[in-house]
Amino acid sequence: MTFATKSAARRLLAGAAAALAALAMLPAQASGLAVLACEPEWAALAAELGGERVRVSSATTALQDPHRIEARPSLIARARNADLLVCTGMELEAGWLPVLVQQSGNPKIAEGRPGHFLAGAFVKAIDVPERLDRADGDVHAAGNPHIQLDPRNIAIVAAALARRMAELDPANAAFYDGRQRDFQSRWSAALQRWERLAAPLRNVAVIEHHRNMGYLLHWLGMRSVGTLEPKPGVEPGAAHLSSLVARLQQQPAKMVLRAAYQDGRASQWLSERARIAAVAVPFTVGGSERAKDLFGLFDDTVARLLEGAR
Repeated sequence: MTFATKSAARRLLAGAAAALAALAMLPAQASGLAVLACEPEWAALAAELGGERVRVSSATTALQDPHRIEARPSLIARARNADLLVCTGMELEAGWLPVLVQQSGNPKIAEGRPGHFLAGAFVKAIDVPERLDRADGDVHAAGNPHIQLDPRNIAIVAAALARRMAELDPANAAFYDGRQRDFQSRWSAALQRWERLAAPLRNVAVIEHHRNMGYLLHWLGMRSVGTLEPKPGVEPGAAHLSSLVARLQQQPAKMVLRAAYQDGRASQWLSERARIAAVAVPFTVGGSERAKDLFGLFDDTVARLLEGAR
């Protein structure tokens, strides 16, 4: 290789290195969004809408109570690098999200900024309390925050989230819109299938572990006739459980429901004594082997409820 050829090769390598360095310095918008979701359902939805253009992680898993999470250093680091924070709101994360946002020092995801997205702001809340009293237990002033249990809410949030992603990442706006349209088409077809399969569940009575199944029951036309917890957030004791057995003799129920993250011992106790099914629903993505994504979440939930109602 001649001196001139070597010089040309060095210039070519230097130019390539400079180009790679320039690409690395481009803002996040050019390569998609870094999304931190507070719950697995919103991580799954962001992945559906963003595909390969987003990098998504969840602050919690399906086997964790989303009310009670610690803002650990590893989670703070993810928040520090996020372009978009997607949470439920409605006080669900009130015990840890403000600390997480503050400790991250990331202005993009601060409350009130476009990178701070609260799904609960886009749907109609149920179970909004008429009064607030600490004696009533762990009650959410904004209503029941577990909006992900009604797939119609998922569709509403999907449209709003796609718009927000496009706002933050205009270079990929058409991509997000196309993904959102495709998701809505598949979701609508799945919704019709779930409602057709779940028709036998209408007016079926259940006992809830915690009063967190309201959106699911409302969607399917089911009825809650009691809770294992004497008050929200208060673990069930022997006296309360015994009173439920007596109540069920007068007001029968088909099953006792709990979320995957909740302790199953009280449900099993009541199931055995009242001779009703104990059903653990996945509650969110990852809550069961079948609930690997949003579609699997409702496939498995409807199947488990139908089995429990037999």
